[in-house]
Amino acid sequence: MDQIYVIMLIVLGVLAVIDLVVGVSNDAVNFLNSAIGSKAVSFKTTMIVASLGVLVGAMFSSGMMEIARSGIFVPSMFSFNDVMIIFLAVMISDILLLDVFNSLGLPTSTTVSIIFELLGAAVCLALYKIYVADDSFDTLGAYINTKKASAIVYSILLSVVLSFSIGSLVQYISRLIFTFHYEKKLKYFGAIFGGIAITAITFFILIKGLKGVSFISKEQSEWISSHQFMIIGVNFVIFTALSQLLISYFKINILRVIIIIGTFALALAFAGNDLVNFIGVPIAAFNSYEIFQGSGISGDDFMMGALANDDIVAPFYFLLFAGVVMVITLWTSKKARSVIETGVNLSRQGEGVEKFSPNTASRGIVRFGVYVGEGINYFLPKKLQIKIDNRFKNVEKSTKKSEDEPAFDMVRASVNLMVASILIAIGTSMKLPLSTTYVTFMVAMGTSFADRAWDRESAVYRIAGVFNVIGGWFFTAIVAFLMAFVMAYILKVGEVFAFVGLLLMLGIMLYRSSRKHKAKVKIEAEIKSLRKEDIGTVNEMITESSAQIAKVFRRTSTLYSNLIDNLSLQDLAKLKQNKKDQKKLEKEVDELKSNVFYLIKNLDENSVEASKFYILILGYLQDMVQSIDFITGNSYSHVNNNHKPLKFNQIRDLKTIDQQLQLLLQMLEDSFKNEEFNKIDLILKDKQALLDTVSELISKQINRIRTTETSPKNSKLYFALLLETNDLVNSVMNLLEMFKEFNKLNKK
Repeated sequence: MDQIYVIMLIVLGVLAVIDLVVGVSNDAVNFLNSAIGSKAVSFKTTMIVASLGVLVGAMFSSGMMEIARSGIFVPSMFSFNDVMIIFLAVMISDILLLDVFNSLGLPTSTTVSIIFELLGAAVCLALYKIYVADDSFDTLGAYINTKKASAIVYSILLSVVLSFSIGSLVQYISRLIFTFHYEKKLKYFGAIFGGIAITAITFFILIKGLKGVSFISKEQSEWISSHQFMIIGVNFVIFTALSQLLISYFKINILRVIIIIGTFALALAFAGNDLVNFIGVPIAAFNSYEIFQGSGISGDDFMMGALANDDIVAPFYFLLFAGVVMVITLWTSKKARSVIETGVNLSRQGEGVEKFSPNTASRGIVRFGVYVGEGINYFLPKKLQIKIDNRFKNVEKSTKKSEDEPAFDMVRASVNLMVASILIAIGTSMKLPLSTTYVTFMVAMGTSFADRAWDRESAVYRIAGVFNVIGGWFFTAIVAFLMAFVMAYILKVGEVFAFVGLLLMLGIMLYRSSRKHKAKVKIEAEIKSLRKEDIGTVNEMITESSAQIAKVFRRTSTLYSNLIDNLSLQDLAKLKQNKKDQKKLEKEVDELKSNVFYLIKNLDENSVEASKFYILILGYLQDMVQSIDFITGNSYSHVNNNHKPLKFNQIRDLKTIDQQLQLLLQMLEDSFKNEEFNKIDLILKDKQALLDTVSELISKQINRIRTTETSPKNSKLYFALLLETNDLVNSVMNLLEMFKEFNKLNKK
C-alpha cells in the first residue's frame, strides 16, 4: 500500500510545478504592473529586477509553509490517508481554478484560492468521518480552524475600500504637488518624495517581505517589531539625503529608482509569502510522508498530529527549485502577460480599446459621480477650480497611439508601489490578513481614478472591469471551496480509480485550455495588426483601404459559401462556428472604426475628402458585415429551432447565387489586393446580372407559395436570405462606385 503513497507524492510534485506556472502567471501582475505600465525602465530590466526579487524571496520562505500543514484544519483529527486526499484535492482544484482566471486574463488571489480549497477538502472529509462514526455534526469545529476563512472574507472587504480610498487620496495630493510636468518639480520635492517612498518600501521588505524567513531569528524579529518608529525615522533621513544626492549630483530620476526598488520589494514579498500557495501543499505532503514512513501502521489509522509541530522546516532545495521555476514562468508565460494587460488597461491614462462592457451598476456609479462633481463645482470658487484643473492638465502627446507609449507616468507608478507597500506592512504588523493581490490592484485603481484617468469617455468601462475583478475574488472563494469539496469526496470514495481519472481529466482540460488561449492570442494579434495609426498621406490611405477591403471581401466570400453549405446539410455545429467567425469579422471592422479618430488626426492637412472617403468605406464594410450577420443568425436559428429544412430547389438556387457571388468577390479581392483598380469599371457594368438573379429567385419563391409551398418558416428564411444577399451586393457595388470616384479625383 505504501507504493500508492509514493506515486501520490510524485504526482503532487508534478502538480506543484504546474501550480507554480499557473499561479505565477496570475500573481505576476502584483509586482510588474507599475513598472510595465509606466515604462520607467526597459521590459528586460523590469523582468531581471523582478526575477531577483522572486529568487531571493523564494529561498527564504520556509517559515510560511505551516499554513498548508495546520493553518486551516487540525491535523490530529485526520489520518495520513485523509491528509493525502486533502492535499491532492486542493492541488487539482487550484490548478483548474487559476488556469481559468489566467485564460480570462483576470487577476485573483492565490491566497484565497488555496485557503478555501484546504477548507473545502477538509470540511468534506470531516463530514465524511463524522457521518461514518455516527457522531454529531456539532463536532465539526474540532476538525476545522474556521476563524481563518472568516478573516480572509473580512480582508477582501477591507482591502477593497481601504486600498482604493488611500490610493486615491495620496495620488491626488501627489499630482497637485508634481502635476504632469513633474520633471521640474522633482528638483524641489523629489528628495522628500524619494525619502518617504523608499523608506516605506524598505520598511515593507522588513515587515512583510521577510516575515517568517529562516535567516531572521525570533529575537531579531521582535527587535524590529519593537523599534519600528526608530527604523522608519533613521531610514527617512538616510534615504532623503541619498535621494537629494542622486537628483543633484548624478542627475538620476528618483522616480525610476523608487519603481525599481518597489518592484524588487513586491516580488520578494510575493515569493516569500505567497510561495506557500503553490508548493506549501506538496511540501506538507512530503513532511507527512516523512512522519508516516516506517511507522508500521496503516495510512487509515496513523493520525497526523505531528504535522502541527513548529520545528518542521521546508527543504532548502525545494525552495530553490521553486524559485527557478517561478523565474522561468515569469519570462515565458503568455497568460501572465494577459493578466498584466488587464491591470494596466484598467489604470491606463487616456483612450484605448476597452476590454469590459458597461453594466447597470457602472452606469449608475458614473452618473452619481457626475452629479457629485457638479455639486462640488457649484460650491468651489471658479478660480480654485481653474487652478486645480491646471495641475491635472496632461502633457501634450502625439496624436499617434503607440505600443511604446506608457499607460501612465512614473509619479503614479511610484505612488502605486509606495501606498501598496505601506498598507501591506501596516496590515501585517496589525496581524490583518491583507492579500497582496487585493491591495496592489485596488491601489492601482484608486490612483488611476484620482489621476482623472477615468473620464466620461472611459469611466463606465473601467468601473465595470473593476466590478468583474472584485466579483471574481468572491467567486474564487466559493468555487475553490466547492471544487475541492467535490474532488475530496470523489478521491475518498473512488480511491485509486478516482485518482487516475481526475489526473486524466486535469491533463485534458489543461491541454484544451492551452489550445484555446493560443487561438485567442492569435485572434487578438490579428486585430491589433489592423491598428494603423501611421498613415499620413492620401496614397497611404488608398493602399491601406485596399488591403482592408480585400480582406473583408475574402472573409465574406468564405463565410457566405460555408453558410450555404452548412444550411443545406442542417449542420448546427458548423453553423454555430459560422456565427463565431462572423463575430470575429465584426470585431475587426469595429476595431478599424475605433481607430478613425487617430487616423484622421494624423493625415496631411487639406485631406478632408480623404478622411470622409475612409469613413464611408468603413460604413459600407459594416453594412456588408451586418448583412452576413443577419444571414448567419437567421440560418442558425432556423436549424436550432428544428424547422423544416430548405427544399432541394431552394438550396440549388442559393448555390447558384453563391457561385456568382464567389466569382465576383474573388475578382474584387484580387483587384484590391494588387491595386488594379481598372477592373472596377468592368465589374460595375455586370452588377445588374447578380441583382437580377436574386430578383428572379424571389419571383420563383412567390410562385411556389401560391402552388406547392407549405412551410411559412421555410419561406421566411428563404426570403430573408435573398433580401440580405441583395443588400450585400448593393453594399459592395456602392463601395466600388465610391472607390472609383475617389481614385479618379486623387489621380487629378
